Amino acid sequence: MTAFETMLPLSMLGLLVVILFTGFPVAFCLAGVGLTFALIGGWLGMFHPMQLFLIVSRIWGSIAENLVLVAIPMFIFMGIMLEKSGVARHLLEILSVLMRRVPGGLALAVVLMGTIMAATTGIVGASVVMLALLALPVMMERGYDKGVAAGVIASSGTLGVLIPPSIMLVVMGDLLAIPVGDLFAGAVIPGFLLSGLYLVYIVVLALVAPAKMPKLAQTEVDKVDNLPLLVLRGFLPPTVLVVCVLGSIIGGFATPTEAAGIGAFGATVLAVFNRTFSIGLLRDVARGTALTNAMIFGIFCGATLFSYVFRELGGDDAIIHVIDLLDLHDWTLLCLLMVIIFLLGFFFDWLEITLIILPVFRPIVMALDFGDAVPTDKILLWFAIAVAVNLQTSYLTPPFGPALFYLRQAGHAHLSLGDIYRGVIPFTLLQLAGLVLCLLFPALVLWLPDTMGY
Repeated sequence: MTAFETMLPLSMLGLLVVILFTGFPVAFCLAGVGLTFALIGGWLGMFHPMQLFLIVSRIWGSIAENLVLVAIPMFIFMGIMLEKSGVARHLLEILSVLMRRVPGGLALAVVLMGTIMAATTGIVGASVVMLALLALPVMMERGYDKGVAAGVIASSGTLGVLIPPSIMLVVMGDLLAIPVGDLFAGAVIPGFLLSGLYLVYIVVLALVAPAKMPKLAQTEVDKVDNLPLLVLRGFLPPTVLVVCVLGSIIGGFATPTEAAGIGAFGATVLAVFNRTFSIGLLRDVARGTALTNAMIFGIFCGATLFSYVFRELGGDDAIIHVIDLLDLHDWTLLCLLMVIIFLLGFFFDWLEITLIILPVFRPIVMALDFGDAVPTDKILLWFAIAVAVNLQTSYLTPPFGPALFYLRQAGHAHLSLGDIYRGVIPFTLLQLAGLVLCLLFPALVLWLPDTMGY
């Protein structure tokens, strides 16, 4: 490639980054940059304007007719229904009771709650706001350190990005042409590994600095009555729902779309049993699902236009050409890709990063060779899960970490932005530790898919 042919698609990426900082809707940024460079490419004789008519068929063929993507609105529906019906609130109350005698029991209950909610939906905003509204006033009342409370709530709410059934994994499966069942199986151990790191950190911190997480008074512990009944009514039903949804996918009994339908129906049934179901509730849940789904698929359409023009202008070849010039070892190159994704997470959401970066990185990763450490046919799966772990940090890293602003909005009466920034630093480091473990020990990602026969 000539220097000019290399610079044109790279300039396309650069302009997109600049425009995204304007705060203009991402879907329109992607489509606008794509259309602009299609016209520039046409003027330079590198792109025929008639090719733009192919965009409609690409959107229809890759998005509208993709049955796997049908799972996204149903997973969203399930999560919003569990939040608005009060099922999640009862679950947190029961978990705090069960963990009442353990150091940092309330913080542990929040992490466990975030883990269970993560296994029902990948809507981080809803999880963080819900945990903040339910747990933050109680944590402040019991004398918890503000930074600790902020870090626990924000990090627990982001677990849904990784733990299946994750919307991000569904999107990744479509972009990288990897079966979603493989991704779900590969993400189980890394997801629960992060949750386990949070739990260990909280227990250690509670033992080393007990003033930051005071225990319940003995009088409060003795007030608990009918614990078996509480567990039967509030803990088992959502847990069974998680097992049914996740287990049916990993076990091969249902496709992600079918399991999402089961989850949406099961969440509605739980709302009925919880005596909170109403037509008004159903209307609110449906409206929230439609708005979230429209946002996601709008970005899909814009990204389809952008990626098509980028490839037609030689973007893939330009990236590979730059990588070849660097002449890096495979492991070093992998670390560089991870650093790039981590830095992008400071400024962009996971959806923009995955839709823009993964199609570009895919041919690079497929050409890598890690010897006996990772089988050639599993490299893309391992890379995808490592990216998913990496992207979870994007929710906690300032200045634009979405979880930080969700928490600030929901907990403004108790927390300052400084408290939130200070609190999330240890948990961001824990997430990076989890990423390093997944890279050093690929079996953490690949063992379950291999065991399940994927």
